Amino acid sequence: MKLAGLKPKHFLWEMKGDVAVIKLNRPDRKNPLTFDSYAELRDMFRDMVYADDVKAVVFASNGGNFCSGGDMHDIIGPLLGKDMKGLLDFTRLTGDLVKAMINCKLPIIAATDGVCVGAGAMISLASDIRFATPECQTAFLFTRVGLAGCDMGACAMLPRAIGQSRAADLLYTGRVMTADEGERWGYFNQLVAADDLFEAALAYATRLADGPNFGYMMTKTMLAQEWSMSLDMAIEAEAQTQAICMQTEDFRRAYDAFVAKEKPDFKGN
Repeated sequence: MKLAGLKPKHFLWEMKGDVAVIKLNRPDRKNPLTFDSYAELRDMFRDMVYADDVKAVVFASNGGNFCSGGDMHDIIGPLLGKDMKGLLDFTRLTGDLVKAMINCKLPIIAATDGVCVGAGAMISLASDIRFATPECQTAFLFTRVGLAGCDMGACAMLPRAIGQSRAADLLYTGRVMTADEGERWGYFNQLVAADDLFEAALAYATRLADGPNFGYMMTKTMLAQEWSMSLDMAIEAEAQTQAICMQTEDFRRAYDAFVAKEKPDFKGN
């Protein structure tokens, strides 16, 4: 499957070499999500499992903000009129976006600036690598609108990223996690000035795109699957994973390059 020519209706898409760049496209409202953008993003990440022309993804900010969460008028208002089945259809849709990101097999780098809250914070959390500006404000603000803090997998994922008590603080209060806190706690891999944010994230993604893509795919798979494994199961699963990777041409390319004292030219097979 080829995704390079994708023409989405509800977000921006651009290819930078083998890297797909995604941006929400409502900068005048700090890039909120709608029912349609949730569904289109979910479907796109699902399709990435089968794409052979995308090697990494940058989910970038637009207009100085990443995402302000679900649109108050286009989502929150209509939800008040839905019955239980309709509400569950929606909450499963939002969770399906997170699952699609985790299962897409490609490295996803979030480049977050300005507002990164609610579902936007969950998109950043579901990414593999997170870059941010010092001005970025991240908040899992679900309790501030009268809901539980356990939206879209937050109670499972956030404690693994920053620790149980810090996650509990953010999920109970819905307060802003500053960029400085996020970096100190290990949520952000790196803080970058706003003018350099996109280029830094793109450079990182490009470096991964030029690497052993099959190995990255297996790494991301095991990072997800080993959450529910015992240590014995994880060690055995990793033994099988490495045996599979040792059959790839990239493994041979790495050896041949080492012998020739050259940099390996990985092809992802």
